[in-house]
Amino acid sequence: MSVGWAEGGAAPYGNASVFSAANASSDGDDSLGAADGNFYRPFSVFSVLALTLLAMLVVATFVWNLLVLVTILRVRTFHRVPHNLVASMATSDVMVAGLVMPLSLVHELNGRRWKLGRLLCQAWISFDVLCCTASIWNVTAIALDRYWSITRHLEYTLKTRKRISNVMIALTWLLSSVISLSPLFGWGETYSEERLECQVSQDPSYTIFSTFGAFYLPLCVVLFVYWKIYKAAKFRIGSRKTNTITPMAEVVQVKEAERQPQMAFTARHATVSFQTDGETWREQKERRAALMVGILIGVFVLCWIPFFLTELVIPLCSCDIPPIWKSVFLWLGYSNSFFNPLIYTAFNKNYNNAFRNLFSRQR
Repeated sequence: MSVGWAEGGAAPYGNASVFSAANASSDGDDSLGAADGNFYRPFSVFSVLALTLLAMLVVATFVWNLLVLVTILRVRTFHRVPHNLVASMATSDVMVAGLVMPLSLVHELNGRRWKLGRLLCQAWISFDVLCCTASIWNVTAIALDRYWSITRHLEYTLKTRKRISNVMIALTWLLSSVISLSPLFGWGETYSEERLECQVSQDPSYTIFSTFGAFYLPLCVVLFVYWKIYKAAKFRIGSRKTNTITPMAEVVQVKEAERQPQMAFTARHATVSFQTDGETWREQKERRAALMVGILIGVFVLCWIPFFLTELVIPLCSCDIPPIWKSVFLWLGYSNSFFNPLIYTAFNKNYNNAFRNLFSRQR
């Protein structure tokens, strides 16, 4: 998704990438070099460093998400919700790292010009849109699951939670497939052999449909969800107080008979207090879940909003930004696939224990 959309913004104004922008020589026209098939640029220290960092990001994203998937498959206790949502997120992210990011790196090295043919271009763009959209909606599904488990834990039983999570996973991949495959059925063109361009369909209606379906709609959902989680947590903290029951001292007289001496029992002043200042186990669990969702959403917004803002603003104002910033925003969006499993597993002790057991067995 991000590669094609980044290309869409770049196509009318030139195709220089972060590497060609850093290394382009002043003599010679870029379009002339493209026509001659000469894509070589002398590598500088900056471009070598950038290439190394991006390659490390690709490998780390693939390995980390694959490790999460292997752990979920091997540990029986993970074969239930919410781990099926995590497995779906890890699947989309490992596909981003394995199918999209390597070709995007090659695309950057070639100055954002495509020399691999129409068929591979269509496959690459389709997987790009599919995987990135699914990754974003999986984050949204996890946020919704945590919201319902915190605010409706009595009604949100294991059976209900499993059914709803399976529906959210199915809808996530269905919507992602519709957005990614629509251009293959005539909704715009993705490949230009004359200009050696490979980009998502630039049809205005498709651009609105794809950007809102892939980012702006889930963005509204996650922000609303976290606002509700924050309000629920604030309400619980405000309502927590010390409840005290203080019976008044009283005298109870018991008379055995009218002629018997009077017997009296005096109940001393007593105070019974129920302290609720400390957090219960459920409250601690909910607080950690709310913190995890907040960080997951925050990183998601920081990674993707620069890219999608430029995709929305540039066509409206007919302006452009330097090519290097287009590449930075593009790879910043990709990096969200690396942070997703890192954030989720950091707040789950079961994953940490499972990782240690997995490596200890291999030794």
